[in-house]
Amino acid sequence: MQIGTRADPWELSTPPGTSTYSMYREGTTLVCVVGATTLRYQARAVEDLHAWLLERDDWVPLGAADEKKPAVEGTVEAWGRSPSNPVGGWYGQRNGYRGRFGMYLPPLLEHLGLAELTHEARNNRVRALRTAA
Repeated sequence: MQIGTRADPWELSTPPGTSTYSMYREGTTLVCVVGATTLRYQARAVEDLHAWLLERDDWVPLGAADEKKPAVEGTVEAWGRSPSNPVGGWYGQRNGYRGRFGMYLPPLLEHLGLAELTHEARNNRVRALRTAA
């Protein structure tokens, strides 16, 4: 398994399996490289999203959307930009590229064994897996 560094990034696929991308941790930042585009999220998003999904205790729609598009309430995307999440807003760090949280973070949680995802063409969902303490 990759260790999630720049030299050995996590190689991931979007939930529908139509695109691949890589992600790695660099200090307190998760760097997501999708083709020629680089997105940056706060690394604490992994633990925070997992905790939120555990609280929900059910399947949650991903609702991936670009930054300038509204996120559907109750989705991972909406939570990733909500003033009520643990960081008080966007986990995305690069203005203009803060969206798509619901597309790129859940596959990482799945890869790390923290969640399971559906892999349909559309309308995918995620739910937390309980980990051993």
